Amino acid sequence: MPSEHPEAEIWLGAHPADPAHLVSDEGTRSLLRAIDADPDGELGPDIAKQYGSRLPFLLKLLAAGEPLSLQAHPSSAQAQEGFAREDAARVPIDSPVRNYRDRSHKPELIVALTEFHALAGFRSPGPTVEFIDSLGVEALSGYRSLLAEQPDDAGLRTVFTSWITLPGPALDTLLPLVAEGCIRYLSTTAHQDGSRFVAEARTLLELGESYPGDAGVLAALLLNRVTLTPGQGLYLNAGNLHAYLSGTGVEIMANSDNVLRGGLTPKHVDVPELLRVLDFRPADVDVLEPVVDFGEAPPLYETPAPEFALSRSVLKDGSSVELVRRGPRIVLCTSGRVELSCGASVSILEQGAAMWVSASDPAVTVHARWGEAEVFDATVGSMRPHS
Repeated sequence: MPSEHPEAEIWLGAHPADPAHLVSDEGTRSLLRAIDADPDGELGPDIAKQYGSRLPFLLKLLAAGEPLSLQAHPSSAQAQEGFAREDAARVPIDSPVRNYRDRSHKPELIVALTEFHALAGFRSPGPTVEFIDSLGVEALSGYRSLLAEQPDDAGLRTVFTSWITLPGPALDTLLPLVAEGCIRYLSTTAHQDGSRFVAEARTLLELGESYPGDAGVLAALLLNRVTLTPGQGLYLNAGNLHAYLSGTGVEIMANSDNVLRGGLTPKHVDVPELLRVLDFRPADVDVLEPVVDFGEAPPLYETPAPEFALSRSVLKDGSSVELVRRGPRIVLCTSGRVELSCGASVSILEQGAAMWVSASDPAVTVHARWGEAEVFDATVGSMRPHS
């Protein structure tokens, strides 16, 4: 429900922790209750059977006004094992130290509405060694040598584990030295190397200011620094250590709340469990652009996640698009104003508004009748278009 204060996230879905509400002439009820009352009608028999009468995806509007926590999500096997383990240990489901609140993995996709900045996945050790060299911090030399001698996932695991487990006094000594190195780099060396690591150095300074004494600031040294322009997407699979730094975006994920935090937060950080789920394999970041999947269908962000699919339509004044993928959907208007026709029913969506369309509803057509508009269509990943 709306609040009086700015929100970092708005959830649009049927997660038990915070389900969206359907507003109609008959009143208001939660989407979760609507699905529980008629799973076959709302989700379709196939989806209801496959996902245990649960909507398999969760859609969010996310606004990062400041860096959000460093975190990763488990695989399906890890989530099922972890949930069972914490249940057996009788850790309350709402306990702040509980890691697994459900049995699901949580792959996710973020699509930028504004310029969006993030840290995502471990950078190749080669550039990280060069970045450390550019900072000129003697206290980092041992870690630098280790990465140079072992430039692979094992080396990254060793350095990350060393940093995330440093005691407070050691962090209080090391972090100011790293900040000084960043300032020195930005004022001198950056002019000599073509400003190669300017974004990374500024990010470390910003994180250190926002989270003084937090080991997550050091961890950011090891991660890819990513900038998305509006319309570009970033897919995060299980084990990907990431943090959203700033910007506004549309986020879709499997319908889970399983989060293993790694820093940049006052919340619980379970280091052994985090290390168990992290994928330390270095990799470049693949920025996603939407592609046309089926004929005239809206461009789709292709991911391997079966739980969700997300398309984006940028409509010119007077144009329209048919949402051809089958199954339940949430249609979100992020810019302008659109008319949605669904059989004989016609609805108006203003910027920031969303509409639930059940599997038993007719196909939806979106019309831009009042200028340009932008619309996102969230559906189940395994669904195909109407024949």
